[in-house]
Amino acid sequence: MKLTKRVVDGAQPGGKDVILWDDELRGFGLRIKPAGTKSYIVQYRDESRRTRRLTIGRSTLFTPEQARKEATRLLASVALGANPAQDKRVAKEPPLQLPTVADAAARYLRDYAEIRKKPRSIAEDKRLLERHILPVLGPFAVADITEDDVMALHHELRNTPTQANRTRALLSTILNLCEQWRWRPLGSNPCRLVPAYTEQARDRYLSGKELELLGRAIREAEADGEPWQGLLAVRLLLLTGARVGEILSARWGDVDLQRGVLRLRDSKTGPRPVLLPPAAVALLQQAPRGDSPWVIPGRQGKHMLSLQSQWRRLQRRVDAIQDRLEAEGTLKRRDRVSLAGVRVHDLRHAFASVGAGVGLSLPVLGGLLGHGLASTTERYAHLALDPLRAASDKVAGHIAAVLDGEPEAEVLEFRR
Repeated sequence: MKLTKRVVDGAQPGGKDVILWDDELRGFGLRIKPAGTKSYIVQYRDESRRTRRLTIGRSTLFTPEQARKEATRLLASVALGANPAQDKRVAKEPPLQLPTVADAAARYLRDYAEIRKKPRSIAEDKRLLERHILPVLGPFAVADITEDDVMALHHELRNTPTQANRTRALLSTILNLCEQWRWRPLGSNPCRLVPAYTEQARDRYLSGKELELLGRAIREAEADGEPWQGLLAVRLLLLTGARVGEILSARWGDVDLQRGVLRLRDSKTGPRPVLLPPAAVALLQQAPRGDSPWVIPGRQGKHMLSLQSQWRRLQRRVDAIQDRLEAEGTLKRRDRVSLAGVRVHDLRHAFASVGAGVGLSLPVLGGLLGHGLASTTERYAHLALDPLRAASDKVAGHIAAVLDGEPEAEVLEFRR
């Protein structure tokens, strides 16, 4: 029958849904619910031949002719390949939430950093994220981050080039992982297009005079009864070239005094041995043992966490020693030195510089320092040339004297 106002008004409900189909427009009908609610519907088959049914609206809102016009429009769109029932369902769904940089950072820490990195590195990553990356890029979708965004973040930190480069490197790592997670297209990391800033080398090497004054300051501090833990740590840093954290976290159970080795359970480059020269072995033999498992014990049963306060006291002692020498007339003001810009970490550089100066090769020096990459040791390459230069000068000077006919020159025969 044709759906008219009289037919619609006279339609009666049943025990289940009753559908009256219009005989003029195929697929157009009226559905009556058991409760008496009447709605116009349209029914069709989609491209997969699946039957779809779409509600146009209630009979109280549409006249039969208005509903017929809407049904005609919908069925015409179906003939053109549309699927109005599917489109309506999708329109009702909440919009897809694209993962943000904050989401990526959380997943990076949980699924990558916590598994592969050491606690200190994780703490540094969190600091960079919370201080620099998330306040600027956190709310943005990962897929929308562009080269301009990275460039602006990098440029904002231009006054601290090292921080800028570390921030860029961390963001690059996270975006590379986003490509693996299919959160960004492969090969789309914009960080690769942002060049790093040139960093100023912070390596500081102690001169012979500075090392001598530091030794005197340590002896005076020991004689004055300062806490032995920090002073022992400073001596061990100078004698072994180990990292600060490696010495502070050393356990007596890992020390083999007979073989002269400290077997680190973990370090920046993984487990490794630190060789203990006779001077270091003698220090450890004399060190108080007590009940603590730590070589450098701290408070509350933990190892010592920092040497900063001890180091500042030694720096002040060096200045005081020079004040006395200057007052005695044995030191001129122009010959004073300052350890104000020297960090505790630079004691490791002091060990390396002396090693390079006595002719150790870079591979040997890298092994002593526990470097994972040969490129890390190359910073000492210019120091390693010093003994070669001295030898070269000695040989060339002798040859020059012979060529110039100097009487004191001695001609030596080359031996096989």
